[in-house]
Amino acid sequence: MPGAEPLGPVAPDGSPHPDRRRPTFEREVRAMFSHIARGYEGFDHLASLGQDLLWRPRALWDLDRFRGDRPAPPRVLDLGCGTGELSRLAARHYPRSRVVGADFTRAMLEVARRSTRGRPEAGRIEFVEAHAGHLPFPSGRFDAVLSAFVARNLPDLAGAFAEMRRVLAPGGSVLTLEITGPASPRARAAFLAYFDRVVPGLGALVGSEGPYRYLPESLRHLPERGAVLGLLDRAGFVRRAARPQSLGIVTSFLGEAGAPSQRG
Repeated sequence: MPGAEPLGPVAPDGSPHPDRRRPTFEREVRAMFSHIARGYEGFDHLASLGQDLLWRPRALWDLDRFRGDRPAPPRVLDLGCGTGELSRLAARHYPRSRVVGADFTRAMLEVARRSTRGRPEAGRIEFVEAHAGHLPFPSGRFDAVLSAFVARNLPDLAGAFAEMRRVLAPGGSVLTLEITGPASPRARAAFLAYFDRVVPGLGALVGSEGPYRYLPESLRHLPERGAVLGLLDRAGFVRRAARPQSLGIVTSFLGEAGAPSQRG
């Protein structure tokens, strides 16, 4: 629930504004997501001009193409599931799969459970509280690990990729969908101007200037596409790919898990 933990730095409207330089950064991120949990989905649809409703399905299609003719993954983990949008989409996309949605923010999980209740796919989805760096699952538990718009919030992305690899069975797949920004300098300048100026203004209108000022700041901490693929390599993903969408505004990062001893 909002206010359940100290907020740390705040914006002028009193909303949480995490500071990556502080040792309490992870707690501040949790407080931020607790603050925005109830309005998170609607605001993201607005701020992305509805494009996020297309990005997630396209990312799953990217995953299918990456996996080739292999059968659908029977056991799927949605890491950093938030309000459960990708968990529900994955359960519909893979109608025989079981999906675990994991997040470290209880308020987000409460929304996810409430939003999933009563849906046809609800019986195949479970939501659990978990930290990306210390997943409470045995090694090799899942056949696919998904995440959407999570990577830029992780202080140790390499460690998170290593945990994703650990909980994947050999041959399993990882999909990380993240905002990356267009490659074209002109398009990138327009993209950053929108996220630097317009999105925080929209957030201020709903009492959440801090979280949506943090958004453009967090984008600058995600490594370049090649560096993300390098981290997947070092984590033990023996085949890797990056699939941009929408002129590169978002990218699907994909990897195939090798045997535990395999690298590169």
